[in-house]
Amino acid sequence: MPPEQTSTPSHPAVDRVADALARHGLTPEIVWFDDAVTTAQLAADALGIEVGQIANSLVFTLDGEPILVLTSGAHRVDTDWLGAELGGVIGRASKDVVKAATGQVIGGVAPVGHPSPVRTFVDTDLARYDQVWAAAGHAKTVFATTFDELVRITGGTPRAVEPRGTVSP
Repeated sequence: MPPEQTSTPSHPAVDRVADALARHGLTPEIVWFDDAVTTAQLAADALGIEVGQIANSLVFTLDGEPILVLTSGAHRVDTDWLGAELGGVIGRASKDVVKAATGQVIGGVAPVGHPSPVRTFVDTDLARYDQVWAAAGHAKTVFATTFDELVRITGGTPRAVEPRGTVSP
């Protein structure tokens, strides 16, 4: 009897992320977890890293248009402050808006692999780390990258996402 074949799991959204990364010259290993890691802390614990190294992909609306904010897992986005900084009002995106803008579902939104470009802001606090981890299109997946690569592959704007000196809970 031949040995049992095992293969890497696959998912259409994860495949789109891998393709998008490859178009940018990146071929990181996509790590699959047994269980969903839908919070920064769960992902950090599973990887054995600091929570600040997790690049949360959060979709908001800015004056009704979807935006993507890649923020360090060590703090939260101050939407009132950031909206004022960007000259508009930031609101919470519904799950339908998230899915339409990214082709992915909340908990697994990657920085790339979206149906069309999404205006992106990359938290400058992520630059403190040599390596950061982002979701790869599914709540059970992540990949390693760097702050500079996140900015490059997303065409994102580096910026603070909360006032300096703020300590998040």
